Parts: sequence; C-alpha cells; structure tokens
Amino acid sequence: MTEQEQGAAQQPESEKPRIGVYICRCGGNISDVVDTEALAKQVQSLGDVATCKVETFMCSDPGQATIVEDIQKQGLNRVVVASCSPFLHELTFRTAVQRGGLNPYLYEHVNIREQDSWVHKHDPAGATAKALRMISAAVGKLHHVEQLERIRLGNHRQALVVGGGIAGLKAAVELAGKGIPVILVEQSPQLGGRVASLARTFPGEIEGPEFVHKLADQVTGHPLIRVFRRARVESVSGFVGNFDVRIAVESQPGASEPPDGHGQAAPAEAQEFHASVGTIIMATGSDPYTPARGEYGFAEQPAVVTLPDFLRQLADTPDGEFRWNGRPVRNVGFLHCVGSRQVDGVNPPQPDGKINDYCSRYCCTAILQQALTLKQRFPAVNVFDFYQDIRTYGRGREDYYTKSSAAGVVFLRFHGDEPPVVEPGENGSALKVRVKDWLTFGEEVEVPLDLLVLGVGMVPHAIPELIDRLKLPVGADRFLQEVHPKLRPVETAVNGVLLAGTAQAPMDIEETFSAAGAAAVKAAILLSRDVVELDPFVAEVDAEKCNGCERCLEECAYTGALLKETVEIDGETVVKARVNPGLCFGCGACVAICPTRAIDLKGWTLDQFDAMVDGLIEAVPVAG
Repeated sequence: MTEQEQGAAQQPESEKPRIGVYICRCGGNISDVVDTEALAKQVQSLGDVATCKVETFMCSDPGQATIVEDIQKQGLNRVVVASCSPFLHELTFRTAVQRGGLNPYLYEHVNIREQDSWVHKHDPAGATAKALRMISAAVGKLHHVEQLERIRLGNHRQALVVGGGIAGLKAAVELAGKGIPVILVEQSPQLGGRVASLARTFPGEIEGPEFVHKLADQVTGHPLIRVFRRARVESVSGFVGNFDVRIAVESQPGASEPPDGHGQAAPAEAQEFHASVGTIIMATGSDPYTPARGEYGFAEQPAVVTLPDFLRQLADTPDGEFRWNGRPVRNVGFLHCVGSRQVDGVNPPQPDGKINDYCSRYCCTAILQQALTLKQRFPAVNVFDFYQDIRTYGRGREDYYTKSSAAGVVFLRFHGDEPPVVEPGENGSALKVRVKDWLTFGEEVEVPLDLLVLGVGMVPHAIPELIDRLKLPVGADRFLQEVHPKLRPVETAVNGVLLAGTAQAPMDIEETFSAAGAAAVKAAILLSRDVVELDPFVAEVDAEKCNGCERCLEECAYTGALLKETVEIDGETVVKARVNPGLCFGCGACVAICPTRAIDLKGWTLDQFDAMVDGLIEAVPVAG
C-alpha cells in the first residue's frame, strides 16, 4: 500500500465533509452554453462546499494539480468534478484525488457536457440551472459516501486464447514471451486462419503460407504454449483471475497427428480437458461476407466470383493467357463494398434484419493489390474497378491506387444508393455491368466483362454459445464490442475478457497484430500479480435484514453473482443471500427487488440515492 493509500485509509469517516467542487469549461464545450461563473457562485452556497473553482480544462495537468493542492492545503475530504463524460476522465480524477491523499472513492463525477450543454445548447439559462441541480445531487450523495477499498481476488496466472488465426497466434507468442503460460484453442486442424491461403499479403508482399508458418512455429515451439486443434471451448465459468474452462477436443480417426509444440499428439478419440485461467483473449476472427443468391449475379452467373475465390484460383493460374473455367478472359471487373457500407432501403437486410453499414477497411487495398497483380501478370487483360470511395487505410496503401491507375486500371465511381447492375452479357461477353459513373458526371456506362470479382467485406465469425456463456457485449455491427475505442480499446465489459483482431472489427494484418499485441500486454498486466484488484461497486447483503426470500436470486442476470447459503442463527438454520464479488456487475436489480432493503450497492446506496433526489429538488436555480 502506498503512503497516499495509507493516509486515505486512516482518514476518519465521521469527519465533517469539506467538499471541493471543480467546474470545467471544456474549452467552450460547456462554458459556451452553461454560465460557469454564475454556476460556481451558486454551488459555493451548497451545504459543506468548502471551495468551488472553474478551470478551462480540468483534465489538464494544471487542472489536476489544482485538485491535489486544494486537498492538501484546504483539508478537503470530498471532491466533485463537473465536466465531460465519466467514460473519458472519471479514472483521471480518481487518480488525482488519490494523489492528494484521499481515498479515490471519496469522489463524484458529474457530466455537464454530454448530459447538459450539448443537449441544451439553445437554452443556456435552462442548461445552467440543470447543471446546478446535477452538482447539488452529487454534493448530497457525498454526504453519505464511504471509504471503499478495491476488491482483491486470487489469480490463476495462465491465459486462454480462443482462436488460432494470426491474432491468436500473435497474442499467444507475446504472452509466452512475458513468461505467461498460454492455452490456445483452435477449432480447425490448422493454425493461421484465412491468411494461410493468401498468395501475397500487403504491404510487405509476403506469401501468406510462409508468413503463417513462421508464426505458427513460434507458437508450437514455445514451452509455455499448449495448443489444442480441432477443439472448442465447451464451457466457461468463474470470473477474472478465476475462470474455469472445459475444452473439448474432437476425435480424429486413424493415426494421430504429430505432436504439437507442447509434445501432445492429437487424440484418436474425443477428449476433454479442464483448466483454470486468469484471463481470456477472444481471437475468434471473421469470415468473408457471402453474397445472397442473385446479389450482383452471384451463384447465378458462373463468371461472378468473390475475391477470396479469385485469390485462390489466380495463385494457381500459370502465366500466359488468363483463362477462367476454361474460357479466355479479356475484361475483368472488381466491385467494391459487397456486404459493406450497405444502404438501408437499397440493400436487402441480413438474416437478423440489419444491414452491414460499416466499412470493412481491408477490401479497397486488397482489390487494388489484386488488380495491379493481374495487370502485371497479364498485361493484355483490361481491368475495371467499380467503387464508392477508395479507402486505402494505412501507410503505403495509397501506392496501390496510384500504381493501379498508372498500370491502366479503369476506375468508375458509383453512389451507394445507385449500385451497379449486373446482367447477362452480349456479343460473346459473359456479363455486362451498367453503372452511373460520377467520374464522368453521372453518365451511364455499360461495361462488358468476362469475369466480375466481388470485393466482399468481413462479418464476425459466429460464436453464439461463447457470447452467451461469457455474457459478451456485441455491437450493432455484430462484432464483439470494446469498452471504449480510445481509452480501453481491447477490453470488454466482462472483466478479464479481452479482444484481439477481427473478432472486434474489420482489420488488416498490421492492425490485427497491433490489437493482438495490445490484448497480450493487457492480459500480462492482469496476470502479473497473484491477486486481481477490481472496483468495489458491487452489491452487499445485510444479513440481519435478509429474510431468505430468494427473490434477489431469481432477479439476478449473472449466474453465480448471488448465492444462497445456509447459516445458524440462535440455534436455528436459516437461508441468507451472499454476493460473489467476482461475478457481480453492480447492476442493482437485486437492490430494487429486495422487500426488506437488505441489499445495497457499494458506491450507490439507497441512502445516497435519497440524498441525490433531495439535492435535485432543493437546488436553487441560477438567477438569469
């Protein structure tokens, strides 16, 4: 425990509150609407507010230093910051409070940007009055605040990586390199995922099989990595630091495969393995979008293929005359955004009723790379590129566009609400594509083609069972969702479960490696100690008030978070509820259902809510 933490722990809870309130102008995001100076004068009159200050940027180093200095010099023992969303800077200010010598949970965050100035920009007086009420509620809550301590749980210092594509391999190698034992589970017989089938990868132009082979050798050759192929995670229970995992390995008739890097041969019969791990990295990857029958002629016209199919066949095509299905090819078209950037009302919805309105990021560069390769290998072939926008993400990717253009690729730009129309060909061509080309100011063009390649986007690999078992959050795009794209980019809302690669979003190889490395670093931090520390905002049961009705157990959505235990009281055996802090998410559902008010939520108690309501009602509006 640090000296600051010791000082915070020694602070008496009975001490009269001396509350410091700090109002952020947010560079005008707040102060252009809320009259922060008038607000500060009103806040100063609230009960037990010892000081109230306004700063242009509270999150800046000088802003934080103000809080630290006031705590130490003015004897503040409670702090409120009224600024932007707590998702951005609540941790920033908790840390500042702790640096000042206070328990970090003697702090309350008020969001007067997203919840006030941004939504009431046409009513400055109303926004200022609302800000006063919000701060008054926070001050009221701090009158009932407790010095909470972080939850400390035992930690199994071993990681599970689900998925043996390049994201999973990279994460496993990085973790093992830091001395962390790793279990890697891959459902297919081979490691490396879809990258293993690529003839060339961009931007390094390395052969996919060679790339994967080197990475897989690092994994299978490492003594700290145990690999299970043809395997799946059958069940998961527990919580961060204490996940219990059951792995099912499929039977493999005939001779067993050679031993993997851990010296373990693949079983001839189905087997199950049990393991305890501290963290789980989801590297379950993505799949290429499969067009619906008839979508741009797919599955109805033999000359319409997806980009992955084209890559495989092109790699096996000898130099000379380019032929497809035995027919010579003179005109090839590449069509962008198939299964990506779909437009509601134009593109048919997917089976779940949603459209894929996201950009798949890799497709533009992949198409341009193949268009350029085709022109270089078969200069006589005419190549046409149908696109909405060219989005070549990443350093050096734009070169593919300029080189393709210089090589003679013809570009035609369409609008998403007017996609190209693919029809049977005429005069010997297999197909024709009609498109309104906005590079020629909306002229309608017909292009005869012998082959049309659909640049299909990415969709998340289906893992409904794992999503259900781990209660994983899923975004509107169906990919696994991180807590925050900038501040916590590889963490999920489930403590201890991390994301790597295209399980989270469409990415190219370099982005996938970066994400996998970040997940490995985060996992290594979690597993670096014998204990895991969590925020204390979980439910707690007052055993004296609990009557054992079990209504809270029925209401709880998180398996194992609330438990039933039998205890002896005055010689009588009774049933009481008990909280497992590792599994409790602090949702408060049990608090609302308890008829005896025996359950409370640390940091958000019923008394604190009562005080907040009083503060909202009693605050005096700022005079105009």
